[in-house]
Amino acid sequence: MNKITEEILKEITDWDGIFDGAYSLREDGECISFRNSNNIRIVRKEDVPGIDIYISAAAKGETVYIPACVTKSDVRDKVYNDFHVQSGADVIIVAGCGVHTDSEEGSSHNGIHRFFLEEDSHVVYKEKHIGIGEGSGKRVIDPVTYAELDNGAVLEMETLQLHGVDTTVRDTKAKLSQNARFIIHESIMTSGTETARTDFTVDLNGEDSSVDLISRSVAKGESRQEYRSVINGNVRCKGHSECDAILSDKGQVIAMPALSAASTDANLIHEAAIGKIAGEQIMKLMTLGLTEQEAEDEIIAGFLGA
Repeated sequence: MNKITEEILKEITDWDGIFDGAYSLREDGECISFRNSNNIRIVRKEDVPGIDIYISAAAKGETVYIPACVTKSDVRDKVYNDFHVQSGADVIIVAGCGVHTDSEEGSSHNGIHRFFLEEDSHVVYKEKHIGIGEGSGKRVIDPVTYAELDNGAVLEMETLQLHGVDTTVRDTKAKLSQNARFIIHESIMTSGTETARTDFTVDLNGEDSSVDLISRSVAKGESRQEYRSVINGNVRCKGHSECDAILSDKGQVIAMPALSAASTDANLIHEAAIGKIAGEQIMKLMTLGLTEQEAEDEIIAGFLGA
């Protein structure tokens, strides 16, 4: 791997020179290295770029890493990764992507991830996106996520994007069976003229299934963000969507949460709030010795959970 890949890995996966367990490392559109473990098997796809990750029921507390690194300009990377999680498995999946540009040509990464969780399995999925490099070319990351959760399965998604991505469209769809749970914590910060769009669509098809979507965002400079969520409660279920955004400078945020109930036993709630940082919060921190900018940065970091 090259030096830029190492730099990206340290930021998106906390890589310290070695991956502990199964992993697949992608660099500039190619899988350059991968390793299986006793309970996690990685198989390259033959028809499209990407891999199938087979996680056995015996996998308990294991972590699998699948980072993607774009280290130069004029790369258009599109990859298809499918996760097949057997009943009772309990794992952490660390993904994420970094895009580096070094000229006027832009680069992009489009990761299409599908999750198939069998009964009573549990997955924590961590995804961090960054853009780096001195080039003026656009850094584009467009993740697509599709999930099917069988009875009692749980999928927790933690997604983080804090700097350098010029444009992103984040499309997530999920279908839940009986007693399944889907939990998403999303944090996004944009600045300059960056744009970000998030689209969630969740179908609660099984009795007592539930979803909790929490989005935290900060729009600085002249950046623009859109948040759209649709929760379809088709049976007795619980759904919650929450979007909180902070505006700074000339930033723009559009929040459009939507609910659709097809059962009198569907319990669906949405919340959305957009505003600026309260002046008294900044003043309080400034009395402790912080500058105004340091105070604002501290408040934003706490808000985003960064």
